[in-house]
Amino acid sequence: MLYWLLFEQLQSHFSPLRIFGYLTFRVALASLTALFLCIVLGPFLIERLRHLQIGQYIREEGPKSHQKKAGTPTMGGVLIVISIVIATLLWANLTNPMVWIAIFSIVAYGSIGFYDDYMKVTRRRNLGLSSRKKFGLQCLIALAVCAALMVLHAQGSYTTRMNVPFFKQLRPDLLIHSLADNWWTYPLSFAIVYLFLLIVVVGASNGVNLTDGLDGLAIGLMVIAAGALTALTYISGHAEWSRYLEIERVANVGELTIFCGAMTGASIGFLWYNAHPAQIFMGDVGSLSLGGSLGVVAVLIKQEILLLFIGGVFVIETLSVILQVASFKLTGKRIFKMSPIHHHFEALGWQESKIIARFWIVGLVLALFALTTLKIR
Repeated sequence: MLYWLLFEQLQSHFSPLRIFGYLTFRVALASLTALFLCIVLGPFLIERLRHLQIGQYIREEGPKSHQKKAGTPTMGGVLIVISIVIATLLWANLTNPMVWIAIFSIVAYGSIGFYDDYMKVTRRRNLGLSSRKKFGLQCLIALAVCAALMVLHAQGSYTTRMNVPFFKQLRPDLLIHSLADNWWTYPLSFAIVYLFLLIVVVGASNGVNLTDGLDGLAIGLMVIAAGALTALTYISGHAEWSRYLEIERVANVGELTIFCGAMTGASIGFLWYNAHPAQIFMGDVGSLSLGGSLGVVAVLIKQEILLLFIGGVFVIETLSVILQVASFKLTGKRIFKMSPIHHHFEALGWQESKIIARFWIVGLVLALFALTTLKIR
């Protein structure tokens, strides 16, 4: 909105306003806007949630030390989503369809999380939507995103070719063109693209959700992951940088940098109140929306594989749950004392603050490694 007003409408009358046409300047403004909104509105939201008695319900089978956190205001992810959406609407070029896909994703996945959190509050138990219903809704949103991307692909403004770390020329295409050229086999090609998108987006959404179990853990890792994605998105949309690094360039994807910058700023702002000891929890409305947004942005900029490293801790947390469940069902034995894996370290006697700090360090190292692969090719 402000981009349209200050740059497209007024800069011809007042030349200094041309600065709003620079993407890097608007990324900084979006980050600061989202950060400011979280910092300023945080105390108001915390007080309102306390007044409405919307507090966290701790699962009985979880660590006993977490019982003292019962009643801490939850659903703080609403603040994150609102801050990101407002900052993006203010500073992004809203004629860009990529921006609207990102906004749709964060609002849609946030809505699932909101409904899940709402059911937990009304039931006064740590039981919201069933896993089957939650997964089904996540799949429907991924289907809508996939359909939008295929429309953009048909228009020539999106590619289904992927970037592969360490290999310059290896760019596999998810769309089987020999099949896609025949209308009667097109559903098969669409199914392949959708299945891959489903794994990336829904996996990322649930990965962040599983990681959100300690004060500041998930949101601190989101600061790192969103920051890395901001850099990757800028490079992917920049003609010279993408050509120099020999990565797949997606037309008009540069405006997504505004969204990623806003996500980084909002995460930092929320961390101010979510740091140990937390004054507010993000709830599923925050974790599902942020995770889903990570996955969608990675798909849009064709860095799905690098997302495994950028969100490396989220991947490890998810794998720990999968391995724990599989081991118990197959052998009757548990691999970890408790899953996700951050609870395993709690059971070993590690202090919560130490686990958080060390997981942040691992996340930072993995994100930096992901960025170095752009040059090591």
